[in-house]
Amino acid sequence: MLAQIDHRLSDGRRISRAQAAWLWEHASGQDLRRLSQIVRDRFHQPDEASYLIMGIINYTNVCVARCDYCSFYRLPGHAEGYLLSPEQVFRRIDQVVALGGTLVGFNGGFHPKLRITDYAKLFEQIHVRYPQLAFKEMTVAEFVYACKVSRLSFAEGARIMAGAGTQWLTGGGAEVMDERFRKRHSPGKGSVERYYEAQQAILEAGMGSTATMVVGFDETLDERLNHLERLRTFQDQVGGALASFLCWTYKAYGTELGGDEITTDEYLRWLALSRIYLDNFVHIRASVLTKNEDALLGLAYGANDFDLPTEDEVTQKAGATISHDFARILDAAASAGYRAVHREAFPLRPTVGNTYTPSGLTRQQALAPSAQLASARSGSLPLVDNLRA
Repeated sequence: MLAQIDHRLSDGRRISRAQAAWLWEHASGQDLRRLSQIVRDRFHQPDEASYLIMGIINYTNVCVARCDYCSFYRLPGHAEGYLLSPEQVFRRIDQVVALGGTLVGFNGGFHPKLRITDYAKLFEQIHVRYPQLAFKEMTVAEFVYACKVSRLSFAEGARIMAGAGTQWLTGGGAEVMDERFRKRHSPGKGSVERYYEAQQAILEAGMGSTATMVVGFDETLDERLNHLERLRTFQDQVGGALASFLCWTYKAYGTELGGDEITTDEYLRWLALSRIYLDNFVHIRASVLTKNEDALLGLAYGANDFDLPTEDEVTQKAGATISHDFARILDAAASAGYRAVHREAFPLRPTVGNTYTPSGLTRQQALAPSAQLASARSGSLPLVDNLRA
């Protein structure tokens, strides 16, 4: 079977679900690494990886989804619930910029009082104030809920967001895209098909989107493969429009579900299998946010891109640690044999001939802001300041 799969990949063909299952159960880590490089090399230089500095700002922790794997959310009325004002969001963006960030993502929860127009108003203000930055605004999961409480179709909600100047709604909130998994752990998030219907509307409105996956809960191999199979099919249907696939590991600290984080070896193996199976994705991204320097080992297991995170309260609450010693992380990429190139935000529709645009910044220039702050600040940024419920 291994020789058959090797031959198919070398010929530029894709593998089947059954072959993916066989690889996971029987192939060695070295075999998965080698096969993932065959697919990676169709899109990227073998010794090159791209990166940027970004922060994820969590504008609210109020959420009614009740996911048992989340330690971040607070129900409405909880004393620790918060919703950042625009001025507080601006201050958080300023913190990201001070560390050299050029991309800011946003992630919150299913806040029952927020409508699509509330998000659009906030992001419109942000675009005017920070024209030099790129933004990824809301996740698909949040968008689905916001459309529901706003009593809007996905197409109507997408038109409002696009009209506010939004370019990206990311594929967050996917976790494991399997109906059984979602019923066990996140029944408030709705069905897999509704998620993809919303993402289709986002793309049709001219915005970009991405794909994500989180592994290491209690999901079965069959459930993991359901995620990859449905995602590959959707990416075929939209002509490869999803810009990237990011996989990270479940962090269990403080969650109702509990458990232990999977090993780095298992993460790397799954990253490799994802690259092999998701042959219609230009970019496969490794998660520095959850794996720190070990994520850079993923560059040899099919990944070609990563970010240097400045903050993300969701994963920090669950046990992730963020370091602003970005030079150490880039050193890990070099030690793995990769030349790290600082990039602009991805094109909305990456292709083989248009994978990414280098920013032109050298390593020293990209890291200069964080280096200047290093003597005055240690550890992570404060998570939340002056919050209001």
